[in-house]
Amino acid sequence: MKVLSIVGARPQFVKLAPVAEAFAGSAYDHVIVHTGQHYDTNMSDVFFADLKIPDPDVHLGVGSGSHGVQTGSMLSVLDAVLDEHRPDWVLVYGDTNSTLAGALSAVKMHLPVAHLEAGLRSFNRAMPEEHNRVLTDHAADLLLAPTQVAMDHLRTEGLAARSVLVGDVMTDVCFRVRDAVRDTPPALPAGLEPGGYVVSTIHRAENTDRPDRLRAIINGLAALPTKVLLLAHPRLVARCHEFGIELARPGSSLHTAEPLPYPGMVAAVLHSAGVVTDSGGLQKEAYLLGRPCTTLRGETEWVETLDDGWNVLADDLTELTDLAARPAPTAAQRPVYGDGKAAHAVVSELAAARSR
Repeated sequence: MKVLSIVGARPQFVKLAPVAEAFAGSAYDHVIVHTGQHYDTNMSDVFFADLKIPDPDVHLGVGSGSHGVQTGSMLSVLDAVLDEHRPDWVLVYGDTNSTLAGALSAVKMHLPVAHLEAGLRSFNRAMPEEHNRVLTDHAADLLLAPTQVAMDHLRTEGLAARSVLVGDVMTDVCFRVRDAVRDTPPALPAGLEPGGYVVSTIHRAENTDRPDRLRAIINGLAALPTKVLLLAHPRLVARCHEFGIELARPGSSLHTAEPLPYPGMVAAVLHSAGVVTDSGGLQKEAYLLGRPCTTLRGETEWVETLDDGWNVLADDLTELTDLAARPAPTAAQRPVYGDGKAAHAVVSELAAARSR
């Protein structure tokens, strides 16, 4: 069996890591295609190095652009790659433009498509990611769902026959890295101490593309009573520059740094008092690492994190101060994201589905 994985963005590299490891321990061929959607060193190269992912077999180098331009650029070069390798499965991950382009290219070439992290829904049609994930699910031949909630969504949409619950591969890598960095304090900017800060990331279009809202978010973070480690995504930096919003604020709670490699991110969250984010992946990682999360959105795909207040939605920014300073819940967490062995289940399901 030959499986071709298509990835291109930071969250997909994290998902790829345990899958690539599982394939390395199997008798199957695994080809990695990097679209180049995220091409900055801190958003790409360090993930392959730190998570010990094999170098991509193919790098498309599409770079940045609008959603249509970026997706179209990928489609224009993927056909030749798929035709060269003719895999038994094209495996796409998550909900990015790379996900949709990989699925579309494979479908049009009559190659079987498997979607890892299938069935997630925000039910917010203003999100490009929502369209990517829904279209990919309905195009794919095998839907690899991370949670029972995702399975329920797929059943509601008439996709139950193609769906299988494998667990969440991000749990695999998060637990592995957590155990490796647990006793190592993170490298923090001057003025921050373990346990005395919250980690923040902001990158989604609904927060970064609206000047007034972005300004309110940055002002709110700067005014928090708890110190803030803001890991500034390139999109955030670009939009702040465009809108004249200052990120460097000496004397405030805000401490800005570049995005961290995945082990550094896990260590930073593990030694923090909590998280403020709009990232789907970071919401879940906060849950897995036992830290309270405040999500600057009106909805979340990871509804399990909302149980017992581990994650709270804060679309209304007036609630940010109180929510970000709240202590961690005392309720025990449920193992809703699997046991850390999802990647092996993915490989097994691909092999089983191929033989049917």
